[in-house]
Amino acid sequence: MTAIVTDVHYRMSLALVRTLGEAGVEVITCERDGCRGSPAAPPLGALSRRAARHVWLSEEGYLDALLELCREIGQGKGCRPALLPVGAGTLGLLAADRERFDGAGGLCIPTAGQLDVMNSKEQISLLAAKLGIPVPESFVRREGEDLTAFSRRLPLPCVIKPVCGEKLGLTARDRYAVVKSPEDAERQYGRFLALAGEPPVVQAYLSGGGLGCSVLALEGKVLASICHRRVREYPVTGGPSSCCVQEDREDLRTYAARLTAETGYTGLAMFEFKEDQNGEARLLEVNPRVWGTFPLTRAAGSELPLLWYVLAWNAGNPDRPLPYPAPVPACGRRMIFAASDLTAALGYARRGEPGMMLRALGDFLNPAVADGVFEWGDIRPGLAYFRSLLAKERHK
Repeated sequence: MTAIVTDVHYRMSLALVRTLGEAGVEVITCERDGCRGSPAAPPLGALSRRAARHVWLSEEGYLDALLELCREIGQGKGCRPALLPVGAGTLGLLAADRERFDGAGGLCIPTAGQLDVMNSKEQISLLAAKLGIPVPESFVRREGEDLTAFSRRLPLPCVIKPVCGEKLGLTARDRYAVVKSPEDAERQYGRFLALAGEPPVVQAYLSGGGLGCSVLALEGKVLASICHRRVREYPVTGGPSSCCVQEDREDLRTYAARLTAETGYTGLAMFEFKEDQNGEARLLEVNPRVWGTFPLTRAAGSELPLLWYVLAWNAGNPDRPLPYPAPVPACGRRMIFAASDLTAALGYARRGEPGMMLRALGDFLNPAVADGVFEWGDIRPGLAYFRSLLAKERHK
């Protein structure tokens, strides 16, 4: 049993590499040459003791090199490896050129068309409305309306974001802006318009908590899911989760299942929600890929990572399929990214929220709270990650 895991400089790749390796899968990690030797982005997954070997692939002709790696493994082991793309870039390339890989490796990924739909906030909002899924109120410029006039009629605060920030190469924290004045709304709208070449999405600001429902689907049917609540984030003004907790939410699973069935979706996706002032969850967007809080699947003992491998393996090796792993009930586990969460603690303290700071310190000291990167049984990736953060600070 062999798996190729790509883009292993991302910290979420570690959970996948570790979980598969512990299950007896031979894990081969790979990364583009462009990441070689970068102190800001070491290949964390390759440092794991659960990785059998690491392969560097040329930046030029990357997809051809990945295909050749699949063929090499297939010839050497007499099987087609399960190919598991972690990064959105690799996923997009494979989705657009998957026919070449059908005879070389097993894939469980969306089609290019499904990616386009899921990545588009505008299309997802329209689909959600059609399927009875609550979404934030949206605001659109009228034909011929001046941007200044539009900005002045918006209810504040509100959120402005591009239709697909990931395609623009924006980091998670830069894919939206919460604006609190007409002047800021005009500036941010103009900025995203210039970046994307199309009008950005403008939505009402939701004051409640952040939620996520992450799924693994096959041809429109959800086979596994895990829901979580965002507890803290870094930066505290709005950014990725630094702490999250598993939460059993049937409403979120129902909404995610509707969209998955409507699109016939295959692969991994995280449906992001936020609660309004009444506590009702409203769909914000979909991340059709391995998501930032993916390590929670490992902390919770979810079957989702191993099932993704099994589906990809079975697609490549239909003559010797593997059984699906048994479902695991929700256990309410909490996970942190310690470095981000401790930095967030300082941010909450400066913002006059000492309670949030103390809870972050408590989670850091609590052995029952899992870290998304550092594990005592596999310490090299965690140490490298902390060194890379220090290197980034020195270069600022």
